[in-house]
Amino acid sequence: MQLTRFTDYSLRVLIFLAHRQGIHTTIKDVSDAHQISEDHLMKVVRRLATLGYIKTTRGKNGGVGSARAPADISIGAVIRDVETLTPVKCFTTRYGGRCLLYPNCALRGALQSAQLQYLKTLDTYSIADVMGSDPLEGPRFAQNGPGPVPPPSSRRRTGRTRSRLRARAQ
Repeated sequence: MQLTRFTDYSLRVLIFLAHRQGIHTTIKDVSDAHQISEDHLMKVVRRLATLGYIKTTRGKNGGVGSARAPADISIGAVIRDVETLTPVKCFTTRYGGRCLLYPNCALRGALQSAQLQYLKTLDTYSIADVMGSDPLEGPRFAQNGPGPVPPPSSRRRTGRTRSRLRARAQ
């Protein structure tokens, strides 16, 4: 399943804001960091605010911030909320059955099952699980990319908070 740019940008905004909790952040900050059009980000931010993922403040000192803790935002839920999940036309509610296979098609069931498993897997990840390094501090991973992220249940948790780990590194 391929996500739309809108969903990609939505996840990027949420991850960016998770790194900047308590720091005044504007759409321009996100735009500059990810090199995404401010106009497009305004649409994304408006939708995320309507859904309750972020809070916005208008005016001279306005900005955006996360409305929920990163650990409380499921990747699967975000995708369900912002993505149109129709891998084929016959998944739409107004489909008129123009396909000869439609009444007895087993492909629909297979695709629906795959989509449910896809989202079920993404439900196990939160924004906190996929944050990586702070986008303003530079990449944490090697040049060839991060590689696969292990599921949250298989990663060892140390009990140390991110701020305590940063304090130790300084």
